[in-house]
Amino acid sequence: MSRLPLPVFALIGPGELPVCTLALLVFALALLAAWAGPVALLGFLGLILLGGLSLLAWRHLEIASAAWLLLAGCTLEMTLSDLFGLGWYQPVIAAVKGMELVLIGFAILRYGLARDWANPALVFVAMFAAGLAHGLYPGLGMGESLRSLVGSAAPYGFSFARLSPRWADAIIAMTRRIPLLSVAAGAVLDRAGIRPIFMQADGVRLAALGHPAFLAGFCLAALYACLIELYRHGRRRDLALLIANALILVLTGARAPLAYGGAVVVLSLAFVSAPAMKRSWRWALLLGGAALLPGLILLGGDLEQLRLFNVLSNAAVDLSGRQDLWPAFERAAAASPWFGWGVGAGNAVIPPDSALAHEIGTWAAHNEYLRMAVEGGQLGRAALILSFFFWVRGHTRSLATPERRIMRLVFLAFAAHAATDNILISTSACVLFAFASAVFARGAAEAAARDGRRLRPSRAAPAGASRAGSRD
Repeated sequence: MSRLPLPVFALIGPGELPVCTLALLVFALALLAAWAGPVALLGFLGLILLGGLSLLAWRHLEIASAAWLLLAGCTLEMTLSDLFGLGWYQPVIAAVKGMELVLIGFAILRYGLARDWANPALVFVAMFAAGLAHGLYPGLGMGESLRSLVGSAAPYGFSFARLSPRWADAIIAMTRRIPLLSVAAGAVLDRAGIRPIFMQADGVRLAALGHPAFLAGFCLAALYACLIELYRHGRRRDLALLIANALILVLTGARAPLAYGGAVVVLSLAFVSAPAMKRSWRWALLLGGAALLPGLILLGGDLEQLRLFNVLSNAAVDLSGRQDLWPAFERAAAASPWFGWGVGAGNAVIPPDSALAHEIGTWAAHNEYLRMAVEGGQLGRAALILSFFFWVRGHTRSLATPERRIMRLVFLAFAAHAATDNILISTSACVLFAFASAVFARGAAEAAARDGRRLRPSRAAPAGASRAGSRD
């Protein structure tokens, strides 16, 4: 007697049933999309690809976060807009910020939620709510304000997760290498004749894949990351990376980032001590750097083609048109002094199509304190400053002494730099604050490990000693 063929589902084990069901569902949806038309099929395939990438990001969150950080640091929105038109700029930025939000959500789900009550992102949420209650700036819609809220708050989002030491190490390692990788990729495009790696603006400036000002911001974060690792390990490759990033920063021609980054490095080497960095080595580095200054001064006339030496030799000031921009922001802030005009109002004070914006090439405030006065008023600005103070103070408490002092120097320089540049809303803020979150998380994990070892009873102690101590 011949046997009847077995049903298909009889060949599937209990553990394989969910996977097979999902596969059949995907296949059925693909047939439905193909029947609907090629556009629907392409959209469905795009969703499948996005789902696969999301699954990879979830399973390898440290690698995915480091890859996202590199993508943000390369500012591909500028590269693509230069090559294919300005229509690429906003979509690429939105995609980068969207990926950051997804990774933040994954980090919270994977590692757990952290109670970060002093996080500056919460102040931006309060400023957004206050703006809606008070009334937004004329011409600023709720959609634009909400988009600005996401862009302003997202850089601090990783601190709402209990990040793992592996995640922190991956982010710090990538932060140190972003400028070098961006310059290397820019050199390839330049060699191929696709996009120049240098640009002309009051002299020659290194732009890499983006803009010199943005590259300078990434160099600052890289300098700080190299300095932290140099103090932790004292390795020669950390010093070599620090010098390479400092050289890239010089070639960008950005004066303020170079001044603040140099101040943090010099003050750290002069006054912050650590076992891995002997005093004789630190002072040798300082004296070596000081010995280069006379040579640079003598060569300054021959290096005028570089933007930094050009503006220094010509004593150029107000290259960003700040004196023309600030009066408009001051008038807007005075019109609503206490609560401001809502998050995003700083982008609406000067219309992008105005004669001033076309003449200067920007409509941003170039002063974060002034921009916060427009968006949050005196109360919002004061709340944001206090938030930064308690956020940095609280997170640096658990760091080792050298790292605690360096990170506090970093944020003091950041506070000074905010008076003349847009450093809260630029892409470089995503890199800087992801790096800061990584340093804070690694320090917290190491402090918890130290406390655990300190509280763990000694193996040499009598068996009843720990029990007696627990009863007491």
